[in-house]
Amino acid sequence: MTLEKHIEEIRLGIKAGRFVNEAAVSQGIILRLLNALSWPAYDTQIVCPEYSLQGRRVDFALCHPPGKPIAFVEVKQIGQSDGAERQLFEYAFHIGVPMAILTDGQEWNFFLPGEQGDYGERRVYKLDIVERDITECVSRLTRYLHYDAIVSGAAIEAARQDYRNVSRERQMKSTLPKAWSSLIEEEDELLLELVADQVESLCGFKPDPDTVAIFLKENVALKASFGPTQPLTSRVPSSAPIADQNPPRFKTRQKPFSIGFVLDGQNHTARSAREVLEGVFEALSKRDETILERFAALPKHGRTRRYLARKPDDLYPGRPDLVRDHSTQLTSGWWLSTNHSRSTIERIIKMICDVAHLKYGKDLQANVGE
Repeated sequence: MTLEKHIEEIRLGIKAGRFVNEAAVSQGIILRLLNALSWPAYDTQIVCPEYSLQGRRVDFALCHPPGKPIAFVEVKQIGQSDGAERQLFEYAFHIGVPMAILTDGQEWNFFLPGEQGDYGERRVYKLDIVERDITECVSRLTRYLHYDAIVSGAAIEAARQDYRNVSRERQMKSTLPKAWSSLIEEEDELLLELVADQVESLCGFKPDPDTVAIFLKENVALKASFGPTQPLTSRVPSSAPIADQNPPRFKTRQKPFSIGFVLDGQNHTARSAREVLEGVFEALSKRDETILERFAALPKHGRTRRYLARKPDDLYPGRPDLVRDHSTQLTSGWWLSTNHSRSTIERIIKMICDVAHLKYGKDLQANVGE
């Protein structure tokens, strides 16, 4: 089986929430990819698990010659790798390992611990094997992690060349407008929350996420698209109806039924988008008692938040006000976050449909309102 095929199958497993802990990530993703990259994963002197170092342990030490580490691999549960760089760097510095890899199975962070700068600056490359093009995934994993490349030193040299590549700064600058547009278009929750908090600090009233999202799309995204010197009105003929001044992508589609959702032919009505979200999670958890655990194991929820957690504080770290006002406990005991725009709520419902192997819009239909 080719490396490309392995990655494709792993992608499907990640999206389905099959890797629920570090052990599952290690066995089902890390060792599988190492084997596909020509590492003798069965040889514990070369791919050494639980490598002991001054009473601490690194998840995997990749060795050449046998027993002598040349790279460390630290494994975390999917979506839980943030903040683990420091410990990994301490391991690498202790015995002079030139490359350190931090991964949760989906995101792969390649570091050169011996270079200058903080942890982030010494990261050579960050690869998301679900979001990135499959060709790029194959290329980067082969470049930095293929057995022959590591053993020959080619992988370390390639990483150092990439580290020194000044084009990264140009790439970042050219990507900034796209990133900004993406945050607005996708209704990034942290951005909406920051704007809402600022409004509240200025006038004492806090707008809901939908109000902020509409404002940003109508007043910020459009200006970015047309340029600061060309107001939107100059692009619309004076005789055009007012309703036609908004681009089609901002028009909402008509829903075939009132607010709620349809599952297994049964219509569940609701008073709000948040009630639809809660109802879908309750209904699907009754059909499959494992679905909430599998959903929680997904690598991506919000950019900095979890949509579903065992404890309410895990939904909004550092924000007790949001925990108090925008979380609800399901009958199963799990906690669900509710501080979302309608667009985000629909996206969350699509996510749990993927986990449940249901086709959104066919097997499960939802109307979260306009």
